[in-house]
Amino acid sequence: MEDANLPKIYPDYADVTIPVNIAPLSFQLEQEADEVVTRFSYNDEELVCGGLKAQPDVDDWHRLAAAAQGHDITVEVFARNGNQWKRFKPFAYHVSPDSIDAYLSYRLISPSYVTYEELTLNQRCLESYDEQVMVDNLLCSTEQNGQCVNCHNYQNQNPERMLFHARQNHGGTVVVYDGKIRKINMRNDSILSAGVYPTWHPWLPLVVFSTNNTEQSFHTRNANKIEVFDSASDIIAYDVEHNQVTNIENDTTEFEVFPFWAPDGKSLYYCSAHFEFKDTVAKDVEVIQRYREVRYNIYRKSFNPETMTFGPREIVFQADTLGKSATLPRISPDGRYLVFTLGNYGCFHIWHHEADLWMLDLATGECKPMEGINSDDTESYHSWSSNGRWMVVSSRREDGNFTRPFIAHVDEQGRASKPFALPQADPDYHRQFMKSYNIPEFMTGPVKITPQKFADVLKNEEGEPVEYVQKLNILR
Repeated sequence: MEDANLPKIYPDYADVTIPVNIAPLSFQLEQEADEVVTRFSYNDEELVCGGLKAQPDVDDWHRLAAAAQGHDITVEVFARNGNQWKRFKPFAYHVSPDSIDAYLSYRLISPSYVTYEELTLNQRCLESYDEQVMVDNLLCSTEQNGQCVNCHNYQNQNPERMLFHARQNHGGTVVVYDGKIRKINMRNDSILSAGVYPTWHPWLPLVVFSTNNTEQSFHTRNANKIEVFDSASDIIAYDVEHNQVTNIENDTTEFEVFPFWAPDGKSLYYCSAHFEFKDTVAKDVEVIQRYREVRYNIYRKSFNPETMTFGPREIVFQADTLGKSATLPRISPDGRYLVFTLGNYGCFHIWHHEADLWMLDLATGECKPMEGINSDDTESYHSWSSNGRWMVVSSRREDGNFTRPFIAHVDEQGRASKPFALPQADPDYHRQFMKSYNIPEFMTGPVKITPQKFADVLKNEEGEPVEYVQKLNILR
């Protein structure tokens, strides 16, 4: 018996484009059946799985995907109820010859507002289901004093050049650079705060951070439960080798945040919101009262790697004239496309249900929503693969509460395919796992430093204090 309808499956993997080297896309049938058989096939190659959960063997899957490279794997689901078998309408996995970076890292955190004791930074092999903890919050936390690790970042997806922050107990910025691990104390009287949101220069030992006075407030009559906001923010540059910092942007009437280097290393993109205080109440209170007025535009500053100098800022995308706020600019590795998150106001769009991804073609100036990727709920943090053909997106499309990573193919014309959820060995894993995935970042390989080693560095080091200078001179 033939069924003209597609089977109802979870996750929804019907007609998705996948990398040739991705782990098996296991799924389960969401309809009642006494018996289920699933067949994955390409030409004469096939895999057959029995049961409500279709879970192909990893090695067999990779052989089939390699054979189907550039073509489709046909997926057929057969279900028996009583004595009657039926075959649902087949669907396809479109196997792209574009491979994906082998690893993805992310922060796992409960979707609460004050609890982070079990927070970890994890890395996942995308070619299998192997997952490891990179940094464990509990290793440096005590019953009286907690720690919060966040904002992991890499230079060109290189796991041997990375950093992350630790807040509160044993706090500091941990920098890994070609085998050397250091804990840096980035607080200095000449800058607003320690570094917060980082971006590595493509080749120089240079990291640009925003510095932020960040706070949070809770809504009582708003679908967006919480507002994370800045009452001040600037942009600084940090010399990794000489442990020096300097200010780049520190206008008191501007909230500068989320810097990101262009792949050629000659432009720095960032977001900024113009905000003038009326000085009638405390600054944080005033921002809370006027939170809907805070709207960010995207700017760019030229950079000369030979002289280590920045040019004046220029507007790239003026969101406030549209009554919107643009954050998290990310440039494709070929320098062609700028993808950003657009919401109604503010900078922390992970809590905004209206937030979507938009793409600006830097060659033509055309700007439009990424319809292939966006859903009816939050799309926020996003990251490009090293070859520019894949994008991972933090999305709350499934339940509105948990952020989970979704992966989409982006072709040379900037067209995005239907995103698919991060594959898991058990297809029901995401619905059973009560944590959010924050800041998904691609990596070309695994971080080999153990959680215990990171904890030892955090516990035993006071942190090297940075030196403030008027101008960096990395090339000396």
